[in-house]
Amino acid sequence: MLISGNIARLEARIQKACDSAGRKRDEITLMGVSKFVPVDKIKEAFSAGIRYFGESRVKEAAEKFTAFKNEFLGARLHLIGSLQRNKAKQAALFFDCIQSADREELLFELAKHSLIRHEPLEVMLELHTGEETKSGFKDLDSLFKAAEFVLGSAGLKPAGLMTMAPYTTDTAIIRSSFRQLKKAQKELEKRFPSKENWACLSMGMSNDFEIAIEEGANLLRIGSAIFKEQE
Repeated sequence: MLISGNIARLEARIQKACDSAGRKRDEITLMGVSKFVPVDKIKEAFSAGIRYFGESRVKEAAEKFTAFKNEFLGARLHLIGSLQRNKAKQAALFFDCIQSADREELLFELAKHSLIRHEPLEVMLELHTGEETKSGFKDLDSLFKAAEFVLGSAGLKPAGLMTMAPYTTDTAIIRSSFRQLKKAQKELEKRFPSKENWACLSMGMSNDFEIAIEEGANLLRIGSAIFKEQE
C-alpha cells in the first residue's frame, strides 16, 4: 500500500522532529493536501488514519468530497488555497475551515454566508511572511483588525493562523517565516486574551515541516510526502 507506507515514513520523521524539539507528537495534526489527488487515494489515506484534508479549489473539492464526507464520518475538510469572493458562499457552506482568509473583504463575504450553517465556520487568518508569498495580511495592524472582525461575527469562529514560507533551500528564510507567525500568535493572544482562538499554527509542508515543528507548528499541510511515489 503506497500511501500507508508513505504515512508510516512520514510519521517517523515527524516523531524524530518532535523528539528533537522537545514536543509531543499528539500536539500536531497531520493534514493530507489532496488537491489533484483522486478519490481512491484519498480513501486510502483515510483508511491509514488521515482525518484532515486540504483542498485548493472549491469546485474540485465539492466534486470529490460531497459523497466522501458522508461515507467517512470524522473527516475534516479545509480550504487552503486562495479564495475568490464569488466562491465564498459555496466555500462557507461546504468546508469545515477556511485557512486562506487573507483579506477583509473575503472575511465579510464568509461571515455573511456562514450564518445559515448549523455551526460557525472556522477560519484561520493568513499572514504574509515572505517575499515569495503572494497573499495574506501584510502586518500586525491589519491582522488585529481582521481578528476583531472575526471575533465579532456570529457565523465565524477563529481557529488560528496560517502562512506559507517561501519555497527555498535557505533554511534561515524558512525559519524566519515560521517565527513571524509564532510572534503574531503571541501578539494576538495579548490583544485578544482568549488563547484558544489562536491556538492553531498551520505551517509546514512536505519540504519544510521539520523546521515548522521546531518553530511551533501544530498543523502540517503535507501533500507529496503522502500521496506521491517516493524515490
